[in-house]
Amino acid sequence: MAESEAETPSTPGEFESKYFEFHGVRLPPFCRGKMEEIANFPVRPSDVWIVTYPKSGTSLLQEVVYLVSQGADPDEIGLMNIDEQLPVLEYPQPGLDIIKELTSPRLIKSHLPYRFLPSDLHNGDSKVIYMARNPKDLVVSYYQFHRSLRTMSYRGTFQEFCRRFMNDKLGYGSWFEHVQEFWEHRMDANVLFLKYEDMHRDLVTMVEQLARFLGVSCDKAQLESLSEHCHQLVDQCCNAEALPVGRAHCLFAQKISLSWERGSGSQPHCLNLIHITA
Repeated sequence: MAESEAETPSTPGEFESKYFEFHGVRLPPFCRGKMEEIANFPVRPSDVWIVTYPKSGTSLLQEVVYLVSQGADPDEIGLMNIDEQLPVLEYPQPGLDIIKELTSPRLIKSHLPYRFLPSDLHNGDSKVIYMARNPKDLVVSYYQFHRSLRTMSYRGTFQEFCRRFMNDKLGYGSWFEHVQEFWEHRMDANVLFLKYEDMHRDLVTMVEQLARFLGVSCDKAQLESLSEHCHQLVDQCCNAEALPVGRAHCLFAQKISLSWERGSGSQPHCLNLIHITA
C-alpha cells in the first residue's frame, strides 16, 4: 500500500504515532488521505511556490519574497498575519479547496519533497523558490520546535533527536534526499535554489536574484531600498528565533561530520557526506 502506519519502534511511543509513511517517506498525519489530491492540484503560471525542509528559514524567506514580489513595507508586514497570505499546501488550514480559489498571483508554501509536489510544477508551470539550510543549525531549530509543540509530545534527548534526523524518522523524511532532489533541478528555468546562510552573508545579491527570478524590475535606488527593508526583516526574524544553539550545536557536531562548503559536480553543497560516530 502507498500509505501505511509507520511501524519503526522507538521511544516515546506516542511521538512515533504522529507519523505515517507514504511511498517510503515519513509524513505528518495531516497529509494522510490527501496526497493524490496534492499531486493533481491545479497550478497557475502566475503562482510563486516557496518550498523548504522544515526549519530551513521558511518564515524569513516568505517575508522577503512577499516584500520583493509585492513591494510591501516591512512595517506593514509586521502588522499582518503573513501566514494567511502564504498558506501551506498540505496543512489542514486553510485547506486545498480554499487555496485553489485564492486570487492570482498566489504565494504558496510547502515542506513536501519535490517528488510529492503537484505534477504541474514538475512541468515548469510556475516558479518554485527552494531554500536549504545547514543541517547542523536546522536540527537544533527542529528539536526546539518539537519540544515546544504539545501535539508532538516529544520528550526525548537532543542526541536521540539527532539519531531520528539521521535515520529519516522525522516528518517530511530525509533532509539529505529532500535537498538532493531540488539540487538536481536547480538548473530548471522555474526553480531558484537558495541557501539560508547566503541570506546573512550577501543579502543584496539574494534580493537581486529574487527580483530577477520573479520578474520584478527595479533600478539601483529601488534595489537598495528593497535590500535595506530585507535587512530589517532578517534582523527581526533572527531576534525572534534566538535559539540557544551553542551547546546543542556542539553535541550534534560530535554525532555527525559533514561539509556545507561549496561542492562540485552533481553534489549539492551539503552532501559531501558523512559519518556518524558512536
